[in-house]
Amino acid sequence: MTTLTTSAPTAATGPRLVEGRGELSTTVVRALRSGDAPDTSTAAVLRADPFGEDLHLALYLLYELHYRGFDGVPDDREWDPSLLRLRKDLEARFLDALRAALPDAPRTVEDAFAPLLVEPVDLSGSLSRHLEKEGELWHLREYAALRSLYHLKEADPHAWVIPRLTGRAKAAMVAIEYDEFGAGRADRMHARLFADLMVDLGLDPAYGRYLEAAPAAALATVNVMSLFGLHRALRGALVGHFACVEVTSSPGSRRLAEAMRRCGAGAAAEHFYAEHVEADAVHEQLVRREVVGGLLADEPALEEDIAFGCAATVFLEDRLADHIRAAWAAGESALLTPLPPT
Repeated sequence: MTTLTTSAPTAATGPRLVEGRGELSTTVVRALRSGDAPDTSTAAVLRADPFGEDLHLALYLLYELHYRGFDGVPDDREWDPSLLRLRKDLEARFLDALRAALPDAPRTVEDAFAPLLVEPVDLSGSLSRHLEKEGELWHLREYAALRSLYHLKEADPHAWVIPRLTGRAKAAMVAIEYDEFGAGRADRMHARLFADLMVDLGLDPAYGRYLEAAPAAALATVNVMSLFGLHRALRGALVGHFACVEVTSSPGSRRLAEAMRRCGAGAAAEHFYAEHVEADAVHEQLVRREVVGGLLADEPALEEDIAFGCAATVFLEDRLADHIRAAWAAGESALLTPLPPT
């Protein structure tokens, strides 16, 4: 019988490991560098801020083992039992906090998505509106650096749900993901288009380059996708997340395309968001009618999970927007380490 050995390949093209921000993330970094088990306890996880820097960096580092890994870290650490045990504790802390923060979350798909289908009259709190009307080039550069943690792996977390769906939901999900991955053309993959946007903005398009500068509020928006995606039991929540993103993308992308145009960010920077205006307007209809509708037809008991996934997405995106707006209003960087000037 063939068995896996500990002499697994070592990632040589992944991003570099960053330094920890507290007990948990420092323990994870040490474990990944040394090959040892993480030296921490459940009590330490329970003491951590469930939305704080330490917990979310630790969780992000552990999740990244399921994507491209880290330079110098053996590939088989992805399934290291000691790392998985710690990840389970971190996930439980985060998920419990999300549920506690949303005690009045909608329980039906209609209640969850109805508010998102109507453009608010008052957009004064909208970050994309702020960027469209008042944003400066340095704001756009910071925003892109923060969003690069997801957009350079765009659609990857959602792909995990495909084998967990059937019929209409699966067929429609694959159709949308096919578009996200460039419809068979590498140069049209949305992750590649975002890398081109970063070049226009004078940013480094290397995968994971701005992890060290990203605050917890940005890490949480990516971690929630990995959390939902890696657990079959949370497939409904992942569909809710995906649908929320597609439903809200087109209007925000239109404003961001205008912001890029107004600030002279460059053709590729403008094109990334212009592409999402058209594509996501189509995806919105498909995801609501076929992905969500198909999943509800197959598994109606998942409706509350779909609604929760949508509510959690809105909650975390609002937290990130609040963090960014507060920093900029104070004349400060929204990043932990400000970008060097172009």
